[in-house]
Amino acid sequence: MRPAPKIELHVHLEGTVRPRTLLAIARRNGAPLPARTEAELARHYRFVDFAHFIEVWIATTNCLRGYRDFRQVVVDYAAEAARHGAVYLEGIFSPAERVRRGVRWADIFGGYADGAVEAYERHGVVVRLTPDIDRELDPALAQECARQAVRYRDRGVVGFGIGGREAAAGLARYARAIAVARDGGLGFVPHAGEVTGVASVREALRYDPVRLRHGVRAADDPGVAAELVDRGVVLDVCPTSNLRTRVVRTLDSHPLPVLRAAGVACSIGTDDPAMFGTDLSREYALAARLGVGAADAYAAGLAGALCDEPTRAHLARVGRSAFAALS
Repeated sequence: MRPAPKIELHVHLEGTVRPRTLLAIARRNGAPLPARTEAELARHYRFVDFAHFIEVWIATTNCLRGYRDFRQVVVDYAAEAARHGAVYLEGIFSPAERVRRGVRWADIFGGYADGAVEAYERHGVVVRLTPDIDRELDPALAQECARQAVRYRDRGVVGFGIGGREAAAGLARYARAIAVARDGGLGFVPHAGEVTGVASVREALRYDPVRLRHGVRAADDPGVAAELVDRGVVLDVCPTSNLRTRVVRTLDSHPLPVLRAAGVACSIGTDDPAMFGTDLSREYALAARLGVGAADAYAAGLAGALCDEPTRAHLARVGRSAFAALS
């Protein structure tokens, strides 16, 4: 039986690389890793908290260094996601993190863009791209990242985000980069309300986001949740990620049911599936346990997607056909 179709809007492409492939890429590039075997790498992926996760993410993903690596990452993940029913993905990547270590913008953006084309040709998954900056980045470099993202708008880049440690800096520090991206036609899709409280969600809403990545702390304030509904802002929720980084202590205490009851649209994603030991089917199953079924998750994904209208119409037809048959 074929899996139900899925839309995934929150997946960091660098965090999709399974341990065996990551080790092979590191050897190919002569790049250091804090592990020599899959078992050692798995031990590094036992995160104490969110800050520890960020440290490990940086230490491991910097073995990605060339056009070939970035292209492979997209194609490999599309193959994996397709097995779980994915028909549309918006892949996050962090180009400035690589540029600071000597990698060329063209190799990063070109690799991911070409990988997205190959992913569709080989696996039938539509891939769009949403590069991210982090809250500890020099603002001038953040602005250049936004300009580079706009240059690749006709090659699959549809959004611009910000992530990293939420407490490191406010969004005002990056207001110019956000404006460059928005003026260039890209949707703003920041991480917010993941590690810090609901104030982070309020701050992000001042910058007119299309979606919020995570945003689960909006459940702590009914007024903020209502504002999300009124403005049609979709949250990208990643249950296993929240558990593995200790943002949420137990699945039973996850805020998703509260958000669902408030009427907030919540798409479902894997975040960093290789690092969190999960996959898209598992995340959809966890979401269903929390009250968001596959049809609801698909509808939220469709509402929040930054694709063009012909693609949106195609995805809508896929959803209607699939979920009518399942009902």
